[in-house]
Amino acid sequence: MKLSLTYSRRATTTSHIGGLTIGSEAPIRIQTMANTDTNDIEGSVLQARRCFEAGAELLRFTAQGKREAESLRLIREALSDCPQPLVADIHFNPAVADLAAQYVEKVRINPGNYIDPARKFEHIDYTDEEYAAELERLRIRFTTLLDICKAHHTAIRIGVNHGSLSDRIMSRYGDTPAGMVESCMEFLRVAVKEQFMDIVLSIKASNTRIMADTVRLLVKEMDKEQMMFPIHLGVTEAGEGEDGRIKSAVGIGALLAEGIGDTIRVSLSEAPEAEIPVAKALRDYFACSQSVRYSGVEVDICQETKTITYTSPQTNWAMLQLQAAAECGRLLWMPEYAGYQLVINADFAADKCAQLSLDILQAAGLIRYKTEYVSCPSCGRTLFKIEEVIREIREATGHLKGLKIAVMGCIVNGPGEMADADYGYVGAARGKISLYRQKECVRMNIPQENAVQELVNLIRQDGKWEEK
Repeated sequence: MKLSLTYSRRATTTSHIGGLTIGSEAPIRIQTMANTDTNDIEGSVLQARRCFEAGAELLRFTAQGKREAESLRLIREALSDCPQPLVADIHFNPAVADLAAQYVEKVRINPGNYIDPARKFEHIDYTDEEYAAELERLRIRFTTLLDICKAHHTAIRIGVNHGSLSDRIMSRYGDTPAGMVESCMEFLRVAVKEQFMDIVLSIKASNTRIMADTVRLLVKEMDKEQMMFPIHLGVTEAGEGEDGRIKSAVGIGALLAEGIGDTIRVSLSEAPEAEIPVAKALRDYFACSQSVRYSGVEVDICQETKTITYTSPQTNWAMLQLQAAAECGRLLWMPEYAGYQLVINADFAADKCAQLSLDILQAAGLIRYKTEYVSCPSCGRTLFKIEEVIREIREATGHLKGLKIAVMGCIVNGPGEMADADYGYVGAARGKISLYRQKECVRMNIPQENAVQELVNLIRQDGKWEEK
């Protein structure tokens, strides 16, 4: 059976971020996030210019405190010749959001830690009255930010992360897509009631299936409440190298193929400039007319052997990886194709195509045939040089089969995003690392120079080590 592939863009309202329009008939926008120290004005400005030259249409900076918010003012002034909007990334401190909203074109808030305290993984039994009181507290505090944003024509991204849902949401909804969607909708309903419409939404996870299913659920919930806000797509902590690119293409591509998505970021543990060509390739692929996009591509389903065969004339290996992952990921998740194997036919060696098939299956969460690394993308909060650490951990553990190891630069998403990882390596402070077994912290504040060996020792202790 040959499968007919179709594509049409989901209709949305428009949000205005400075001079940039997102949603409706606007192109899918490309963004990334700086990994400089926001207080390093010169370094941040130079990196911003490199990102803009590479094609970024929005650029996000972390703002941990008021000092960083003031630094954003200086960065914005230094980039006055650049029309691309700047975005302040806020966690834990709503007062910083209030300040940053006066200086940049957009503020991203995380519903999991905007008014709720930092996660303690505690279950809290709320009565309906107590829960309603928490929502009223949310409304009052968030309305303050909305009023500031109205006055300064600043947009807002309501950005939910699977790894940082609040204990309040977790206690009532659990670690579920429904909980992630409600975490977003609580804030969105306040914004709509206050007639604040320059909103973009995102719901991210390192698990591609959870990410895609949750975004679909968000769209359904908005439809129920007659909302059509633009959506930003990304697979957070996707990793780096080929694995990070394939994983991002599976999650982002599955949704773009369904017409969902108005702006994207490919979150790689690499320099932010390296993310942009990958995002552009995905954006441009789905922006093509179907006759161009599918020229020579065939997808055959064989029920007798339970295989999906993807045949492509693509002669660029990197592009084949992205396109095959983007098209095949969503098929592999369909209930009618559960348990099907993937075959890639292209003008490359058979063993390379077979490897790509396995990599796509692993990125879709359907098998785990090699060690999987969940790692932070570029961000100014990271407490160590993440690219160097990932290489060191890969060298030590890359021969292991079937493990999932998370490498997290700080605690914002760390313990939560590692929910289904076997082990976690998390920045605790400058030069200090904590090690986790799933969600449990088992080694605290290890000197970084000893941390990789301590991780190896922990895997050995658990009987999961294999000699090279």
